[in-house]
Amino acid sequence: MRLAIVGGGPQGMEAAYLAKKAGFETITIDRRNDAPAFSLSDEYKILDPVKRESEARLLFKDCDAVIPACENVELLSRLDEMLRYSMTPFLFDINSYIITSSKFASSSMMEMAGIPTPRGWKDCGYPVIVRPSSQTGGAGVTIAYDEKGVAEGIDKILMMGDDPVIQELEEGRTVSVEVIGGGGGFRSFAVTEMFFDTDLDCKRVVCSPSVLTEKKEEEFKRMAETIADNIDLMSLMNVVATDTPNGLKVMELAAFLPSQTPSAVLAATGVNMLGEMVRSKFGYGSPAPPKGYSSSYEHFVIRHGKMRTCGEKEFANVRFPRTIRGLFGADEMITDFSEGKGIWRCTMINSARNEEELERKRKRCIETIIEECDISEFADTPPDMP
Repeated sequence: MRLAIVGGGPQGMEAAYLAKKAGFETITIDRRNDAPAFSLSDEYKILDPVKRESEARLLFKDCDAVIPACENVELLSRLDEMLRYSMTPFLFDINSYIITSSKFASSSMMEMAGIPTPRGWKDCGYPVIVRPSSQTGGAGVTIAYDEKGVAEGIDKILMMGDDPVIQELEEGRTVSVEVIGGGGGFRSFAVTEMFFDTDLDCKRVVCSPSVLTEKKEEEFKRMAETIADNIDLMSLMNVVATDTPNGLKVMELAAFLPSQTPSAVLAATGVNMLGEMVRSKFGYGSPAPPKGYSSSYEHFVIRHGKMRTCGEKEFANVRFPRTIRGLFGADEMITDFSEGKGIWRCTMINSARNEEELERKRKRCIETIIEECDISEFADTPPDMP
């Protein structure tokens, strides 16, 4: 299986990592010459498929499948046009993406489907979350505690060229689940919990059988599959919700291969979502049953003797990363570490039979980095919100 990955940023790194685990050969395409996913792939090509379409078509013709690892609507639409009638499958559903990439369209769809979502402003009190309609993750997000904060959040989003969505901010853990559609049915995967840095960017993902109670996990998966059914999902979708005292409230949808959560699911369960996307597209047989381990997937930046947890946007500044097993005692690290380097970044991946054993392992890894790299200061800052 030869897979073309279009996009060399965080999603591209995720796709390259998962493809390697699935035994696929990869070529990553990006218009930048320093895309971090290049060094995790078997081959790479510096190419803008929109500007050099003929060259891109020839490249895709030599691949068994193409997966986008970006959120550029112009590029995604052009790729869909290129591959719609070609012999090379496109692991993407443009129609579902258009719905889920707009928080207005997705909220309207979920309301009609009876999916619980946060109340809109001004039907609720403060604090509220002000988010851009067409962005995922923490991009452009503001937590507002009064009308002035709301106005500032709106101004920031308007400067991004997007439309603001203002919703109730309830206390609770952030949980995520993926679902695949196509072939006459839907299949959901293990639930993960997400943790954030001060900029509301995801810094850590935990996958464990105890993230939600069995009853809530079944409810969450039913929600995801109901949403998938309502948009006629033909590929992969990520669903993010808040586990509030008033029940699960769906916050965000994204109909593409996300970064971070699939690798955490793979480490805990042995189930490779990218492999399952290919399996679904080509009509392969049923996968092996998942194992029930716990895993953590988290980002760190080390800068001249100081170490801190960081979100995905900071980790995306990694240069020429590689995957190393056993480094500092971790199961695996995706990192640009080298001896004596002043600034480096890593994604640490660990798994264990239960959460207690997992926490002991990750703490030992952090302590080992602190000791062996002469770290004088370690910080794990929470998000700037209640």
